[in-house]
Amino acid sequence: MQKIRILLLKLGVRSTLKGFHFLLYALQLCLSSEEYLLSVYKTLYVDIADHFGTSRDNVEHCIRTAISNCWYKGNRELLIKIAGYKLKQKPANGEFIDILYNYLSQEG
Repeated sequence: MQKIRILLLKLGVRSTLKGFHFLLYALQLCLSSEEYLLSVYKTLYVDIADHFGTSRDNVEHCIRTAISNCWYKGNRELLIKIAGYKLKQKPANGEFIDILYNYLSQEG
C-alpha cells in the first residue's frame, strides 16, 4: 500500500482528494485480482463504493477529478514515462488505473 501511496503522491494526486483514497483502494483491489481491470465500472467501482459507503457514480467522479489533478497540475511527465507510450490526452479512469496497475506489477 505504501508503494501505491508514494506513486500517487509523486504523480501529483493530493491525499486531500477523495479520489486519492479511492485510487489507493482500487489499485490494492486490482493487485489482489486482475479481474477488476476487466470490469472497472460494474465491479471495481461497486466494491470501492461499498467499502467507503458511497455510490459508484461518486467513485467514478472523484477518481476522474484526481486524474485531472494529476494531468493538469501534477507530474504529467512521470505518468507518460510509466505508461510507456505517448499520452495525447488525459487518460480515462480505466486507462489510468491500468497504467498504474501495470507499473506497480512490474515493480514487484
